[in-house]
Amino acid sequence: MTVLRELGFYGLAGHSATPRDLITEIRDGERLGLGAVFLSERFTTKEAATLSGVAGAVSERMGIATAATNHNTRHPLLTATYATTMHRLTGGRFALGLGRGFDLLFDVMGVPRVTQAQLADFIGIMRRLWHGEAVAGHDGPAGRFPFLLQDPGFDEDIPILLTAMGERTLEFAGSVADGVVLHTFFTDETLRRSVAAVRRGAEAAGRDPAEVRIWAVLATVGDHIGEEPRLRKVVGRMATYLQGYGDLLVRVNGWDPAALARFRADDLVSGFPGAFDAIATTEQLERVAGLIPAEWLAASATGSAARCAERIVDQLKAGADGVILHGATPAELAPVVVAYRERRPDPGGDDTDLNPGRPVR
Repeated sequence: MTVLRELGFYGLAGHSATPRDLITEIRDGERLGLGAVFLSERFTTKEAATLSGVAGAVSERMGIATAATNHNTRHPLLTATYATTMHRLTGGRFALGLGRGFDLLFDVMGVPRVTQAQLADFIGIMRRLWHGEAVAGHDGPAGRFPFLLQDPGFDEDIPILLTAMGERTLEFAGSVADGVVLHTFFTDETLRRSVAAVRRGAEAAGRDPAEVRIWAVLATVGDHIGEEPRLRKVVGRMATYLQGYGDLLVRVNGWDPAALARFRADDLVSGFPGAFDAIATTEQLERVAGLIPAEWLAASATGSAARCAERIVDQLKAGADGVILHGATPAELAPVVVAYRERRPDPGGDDTDLNPGRPVR
């Protein structure tokens, strides 16, 4: 079966108390021909290095990436070692994906907030270590490090991804990263503008814009999935994003901030004790659905498997190099992937390089 290098999925999408489920998801994903698995990190039972190792151990024809982990939660030598281990374990299928994270969370954890200067400095350290260089007497935005070295014989080509939403962050990502992962619930127009921002940032940095791999993230929840899971995966997920960083999501999409204010002012939302996609009841999700404009929820792939497949094609036409199908397991995505194969545009490129951080050539 042809590997769909341009399609990925999120392993253990959302909240999960059973990380062993990833084993089944990886095996199902490979049987479907999905090209990559992306692993987010939550400080419960979703530690990225452990999940990456599992994905590498049970897969043979699938790229693996973190999307994302935060550089400030591990020592740089440990992160470099993690990435090199994954690189060799998988025969070059691994990409290290980094993100900004949440300032409030970092404040309560007692670790520094993440800045662009830190990320640029950290990425430079990683690339030096992976190519056998010693980092001596370093004093920069990423920290002070008297001496860092992996192995002087190393010459590892490990791609780095960055997750990004706002225009300045997208331009920055284009200037320093090998690939960029966008965000769920981007409109097609926002996706086009985001792709342009990444390419613009790469060009301004003297890089080839086409060399930066851009992944759209599309909530893909077809009608073949039950009603309650659909509510949780679409409405619950959107509500959770609006809880955490609604202002940014609304701003980048050009949506009405007054609608966000009404959502937040609702008694259920203002007093809700956790994430909607994790703990809300079906009744609560139905109520929340009435608070979110239909236009916002339409920035997803819903309906029949054929319609979901068409929405994937829309993302590629809007400029994405790949699409991460978010919110559903590979087993749940199966009808959509079958329908997509019937509509698949000419993928171009070399399907033998499965690393999600390498460009489509």
